[in-house]
Amino acid sequence: MSLPSDVLSSPLYSEDLAPVPPEKRTWQKWDLAALWVGMAVCIPTYLLASYMMRAGLSWQMSLFIIGLANLVITIPMALNGDAGVRYGIPFPVIGRAAFGTKGIHLAALVRGFVACGWFGVQTWIGGLAFYSIWNVLTGSVGTPELSFGKFVAFALFWVVNIYFIWRGTESIKWLEDFSAPILIVIGLVFIFWGYQQGGSMSNVLRVSEQMQQPTAAWTKKAISSASDAELVLILHPLERVDGTRKARDYRVMRANDTPLAWQPIPQNATITLPREWRAATNEPNIKVQFRSDNSQTSSWITALQEKPDASVPFWQYVLWFTAMVGFWATMSISISDITRFAKSQKDQVLGQFIGLPGTMIFYSFVGIFVTAAALIAFEEVLVSEDAPWDPVSLVAKFQNPVVVVFAQVAMLIATLSTNIAANVIAPANAISNLFPQKISFRMGGVLAGLLGVALCPWWLMDQISSILVFVSGLLGPVLGILLCDYFVIRKKQLALADLYRVDGQYAYGGSGINSAAIIALLAGILVALSGYWIPALDFLYTLSWFSGFIVAFGVYYAMMRNRS
Repeated sequence: MSLPSDVLSSPLYSEDLAPVPPEKRTWQKWDLAALWVGMAVCIPTYLLASYMMRAGLSWQMSLFIIGLANLVITIPMALNGDAGVRYGIPFPVIGRAAFGTKGIHLAALVRGFVACGWFGVQTWIGGLAFYSIWNVLTGSVGTPELSFGKFVAFALFWVVNIYFIWRGTESIKWLEDFSAPILIVIGLVFIFWGYQQGGSMSNVLRVSEQMQQPTAAWTKKAISSASDAELVLILHPLERVDGTRKARDYRVMRANDTPLAWQPIPQNATITLPREWRAATNEPNIKVQFRSDNSQTSSWITALQEKPDASVPFWQYVLWFTAMVGFWATMSISISDITRFAKSQKDQVLGQFIGLPGTMIFYSFVGIFVTAAALIAFEEVLVSEDAPWDPVSLVAKFQNPVVVVFAQVAMLIATLSTNIAANVIAPANAISNLFPQKISFRMGGVLAGLLGVALCPWWLMDQISSILVFVSGLLGPVLGILLCDYFVIRKKQLALADLYRVDGQYAYGGSGINSAAIIALLAGILVALSGYWIPALDFLYTLSWFSGFIVAFGVYYAMMRNRS
């Protein structure tokens, strides 16, 4: 699509933000599928199903929810990618139609901030993989503390990321095409390793069921009256494939008191606690530790109150489903940054449906299977809390340098392919859109990388992650506004040239801001946040992506329907 000559000198125009010409639309369905394989294979995906199992869900139900949620999120992903293919323009330019030529900065920069934060976190994780490889190859001893070597490794991985951004989207496509088959093979290798540990798939999956139950649970057992109830502790240390316990002894303590002496675990694994511990408070705060035959000990585990009904409530399934939908919420907003390079609508739709749901299910299964296999493989793991839940912890348990290097290289490939596609392209375009004729896509990518460093992920990784998850949940309204504007209000018809004019129809009277979009955005966010502050409306915050999306969609439609 060509633009009139007057647009080329507009301050809103640059070659990087201009429509992609047909000869540069080289991404086919398998390229887009590979892109999603590259993005979906990351540590959070590996952990998803395992965390659901720790909450009591079965592995089958965990995978079902992950698969269903990713099928659901792929629908708006493909819908929002339509404009990218049709007009060849990125998210910040498409968003000018709904938000205005200046109003779009708010949505684009919030999206960009989330991506920059994750870029810093992922780059730090990738740097740690470099650091581990260096230690193995040189025989050095790593340190858990911050060190000069870790920062050198972080800087090295940062440069690798920026190299691919500097080379442009064709190099990104090459990286994803290169990574996808390797990542799938690595997943299969992990499954084969787990199979060897358990002797069969069924053995490993049966052991995985132990992750669903609490290691220790207390309850009160009435004797003659409620006030005279015994305080009983039920123990569930891990069992081997043959059903024998890995732990032989236990000891308990209340709060931070001195622990009682080690005792053999009784046959029924049920213990009556000292009389003086009874009913002192509603939460007795009991901690348990286990010891094996060769005197290896577990960490201290806080006993939970035994639930009268072990079944998982329906609401719990809904919460996990919502969380899984929100997992790729940020990408659903900016997906046109990538689909603008697709050859056709068919390619972008098929590519996304082939790549996203299947990969999420496969690698979630890898996470479950390998973690369960680790319970079998490592005799010193006596309780599920001490299991190597994430790949970094798992690799740390191996001594063979070849295995460690192989695993860390796999970590590097997975982290790089996720980081480039999910965490750099969107902020690069958002920053470039601030001053299109002064900041190129390349420069925007470098600035995004520097912002990721400025967030100091080595100090604030856990805190940053919480903030990013919080902000991501509030981006549903942005997608609601974009889809309502493009499909309902404008019937997929955009005045392409006006997207680049400072005095066109998307300048909204010269302010550059569509007040309807801003009001709808604030309404969606406020509704979601109301559940954060008001306990009775907690479900609105828990379902923030859906509640914000629906409210913003409705408010925007109500305010814009007569303007169309």
